[in-house]
Amino acid sequence: MNAPSFLLPLAAASAWNRRATLGLTLCAVLLASTLLLATERLRHDARHSFSQAVAGSDLIVGARGSALQLVLHALFRIGEANVPVSWASYRKIAADPAVAWSIPLVLGDSHRGYPVIGTSGDYFRHFRHGLGTPLHFAAGRAFADDDSGLFETVIGAEVARQLAYRPGERIILSHGDAAFAPAEHQDKPFIVVGILAATGTPADRSIHIPLAASTALHLDWQGGLPLPGLRIPAEYVGKFDLTPHEIDAFLLGLRQRTSVFSLQRQIAAFDGEPLQAALPGIVLDQLWSRLTFGEQLLRGLSWLILSLSLCSLLAVMLAGLGERRRELAILRAVGASAGHIIGLLLLESLLIGLLGSLGSVLLLALLSSQCAPWLAAHWGIVVSSPWPQSDELPRLAAILATCLLAGLLPGWRASRLALADGLTPRL
Repeated sequence: MNAPSFLLPLAAASAWNRRATLGLTLCAVLLASTLLLATERLRHDARHSFSQAVAGSDLIVGARGSALQLVLHALFRIGEANVPVSWASYRKIAADPAVAWSIPLVLGDSHRGYPVIGTSGDYFRHFRHGLGTPLHFAAGRAFADDDSGLFETVIGAEVARQLAYRPGERIILSHGDAAFAPAEHQDKPFIVVGILAATGTPADRSIHIPLAASTALHLDWQGGLPLPGLRIPAEYVGKFDLTPHEIDAFLLGLRQRTSVFSLQRQIAAFDGEPLQAALPGIVLDQLWSRLTFGEQLLRGLSWLILSLSLCSLLAVMLAGLGERRRELAILRAVGASAGHIIGLLLLESLLIGLLGSLGSVLLLALLSSQCAPWLAAHWGIVVSSPWPQSDELPRLAAILATCLLAGLLPGWRASRLALADGLTPRL
């Protein structure tokens, strides 16, 4: 008896006769495999997207201290800047021949819980995220860099969605993160002139104002409080020099990326004040590496779910042996050896694993293509490709191998069933 010639159609016919039970088991394997692959892919894409929260910026410069704190404050608006950077130092570094562009950042104020960022128009021209994607406007435009756009603001997508703001809306900023009325800059309202398209980055949750406006807001403030008896209305702020004295940090883009380390050393040895230049990609990778516990937990949970589904496959096959005693006995009667019986059960479990793996690949590709825009807009996760990558192939092979192993015990038990036991009717 030639095993390959009869085992495959026989296994398919036998599985078809038990299609309801095996169908449910196949669904369990398919969903568990999809969850395992999806977890790994999301982990990979999330890590890559996190490290690309700012793309194209070669250095982030701020006061000397923790590089992680500098990056978190400048990019994610987390924490506080220890010491500001003088405007003179910023201008001197930004004028270095190796620097192609620079983006100054001033943080501190807020609006209904959202951070306010004072910056220049270069922010909208040079800031990149994800795979080098520039900022786009869902509505309106960028604020003007001259005095005509002094009290104009550009808000992020989440700010616009949560607060139902549209271009033309007038908003009042708060001093610092205070939410009570005395800390508001009520005498200097801003008008919304642009809404950024969703990026999934902190830009969605930010309010951008001109750098000069950040200075104008605090002309009549000192020590975090308004000066008693002094009020400078918005229409008179143009009479003052609005060049900032200090900024919190600034981003640098270089003409040649090969000069990044030499410029980093120059900034570290800067004469004017103690500064540091952090490489955002490296710092973000270091931060992500500290979160590996969560990754391992998700990975372990996925493998646990897959193990449970394979246990159900094993239970179904063992339970089905009682119903298949006569079928197996007839096979033995027509000349099937114990090896043929074991091969039949192994082939059946392998078919379930193969169909489950292929189904999970197709299901994951469908979900990836459908959810990619939503993931990018709401979570900033850029899906690399809907189809399996080379590093996913070992996991698919592991799923097939574990399915094959799940058929060993039922195959061994089936081979131990006596021929007479299967042919003898039970009353």
